[in-house]
Amino acid sequence: MNETFKELFGRIQAEEALKERTRRFLSEKTRGYARAGGGGRRYSLCAAACLLFLLMGGRWLYFTPVAEISIDINPSIELGVNRFDRVVSVEDFNEDGRALAQGLDVKYKPYTDAIEEILSHDWITALLSGDEVMSITVSGPDGTRSARILSEVEACAAGHGNTHCYSATAEDAAAAHEMGLSCGKYRAFAELRRLDPDVTPEAVREMTMREIWERIDRLSPDGISASQSCGGWGGGHHGHHGYGGG
Repeated sequence: MNETFKELFGRIQAEEALKERTRRFLSEKTRGYARAGGGGRRYSLCAAACLLFLLMGGRWLYFTPVAEISIDINPSIELGVNRFDRVVSVEDFNEDGRALAQGLDVKYKPYTDAIEEILSHDWITALLSGDEVMSITVSGPDGTRSARILSEVEACAAGHGNTHCYSATAEDAAAAHEMGLSCGKYRAFAELRRLDPDVTPEAVREMTMREIWERIDRLSPDGISASQSCGGWGGGHHGHHGYGGG
């Protein structure tokens, strides 16, 4: 645990050299004003408050997600990624997602390492081997950052059949979360609701991605296939692998 926080502290925007200079400055000033009157004490308190602001501001920068990676197969989870490409949050969106999240050790790791760990998880490999379908969706307000993350996620997913990668906007993610869905599940839900206006987020939340797309197949009047459905929403980027039949 100590090593983890040492790494986190070293990666915030305030560099160690700056922190050390600030500490030395405060130490010198507080010694110089130790015997001074109230003005000196007020100066010391002000300087200490500035240091606290610096450190808390750095902590805020580190722990604030700037992009999200939704991973849906059933389980459904989302990884919050900070500006340093580290996973700072893992959120589950259904019971299977909660079980998966509890078995992962991905927080504070590079998101590429986190994706590799999830894809190699025994549960996930068994699902994919059983012809289930995985959706990985990258969302965030910074389109350039999201595109870069998506490209690297696609590279991680290469070699894993039935895996599809997409991009989504921050507005899509916000709409998904309002319904209690991950961004990837919401994407499929939006397509299904277009064909079945009575479908609810609650019904979709515990369905597998394959179940959702097969239901879309059955309801589609133009005979669209699941593989076409998987690649046709919101300008998303399709992965290198097919749907796997259906």
